[in-house]
Amino acid sequence: MTEEIKNIEKELEALKLECKQCRACALCESRTNTVFSDGALNSKIMLIGEAPGYWEDQKGKPFVGKAGQLLDRIFASVGFSREKDIYICNTIKCRPPENRNPLPEEKSACEHFLKAQIELLKPKIILVCGNIALNTMLPQERGITKARGKWFDGPYGAKMMPIFHPSYLLRNDSREKGSPKWLMWQDIQEIRKAYDNL
Repeated sequence: MTEEIKNIEKELEALKLECKQCRACALCESRTNTVFSDGALNSKIMLIGEAPGYWEDQKGKPFVGKAGQLLDRIFASVGFSREKDIYICNTIKCRPPENRNPLPEEKSACEHFLKAQIELLKPKIILVCGNIALNTMLPQERGITKARGKWFDGPYGAKMMPIFHPSYLLRNDSREKGSPKWLMWQDIQEIRKAYDNL
């Protein structure tokens, strides 16, 4: 592990501890765990999801339920793994009750954590996963269906691509040409290509 990675790890650990003790919004009352991140620190790819769900809140890790398992399979289809290739976090770090969408004040109370994660890791590729993440990272874009599969300029020179949330793919089972799963397959191949060209 290089000195730089050690320092990043140290700073992220301090941030994670701060996050664990955070009481900046009402979500701290109902959470079981804060859900800070998972995956590879030395990764060139960061995936930003929406908010923790039930299983994430239980385990304190992002994308560990059925949607997370599908996400892992999608990554594996092009030779990526979260352990080696992808750093995963969410726009907010605590589960909203009943998995409702985060409120604007919850998002702004949590936003400095996400900004710090991006600043420390400076990923080359950011995958913006689902509508909530899209509204956070690209507020001018309306709707994941229109924005997905396109490259946008991200912070610190990163390339950003919005992608469908895996929970949406679980609800849309068709693999026919033009279906969400088919489109996701196009997107993940495009992401792999961009990664190989870095």
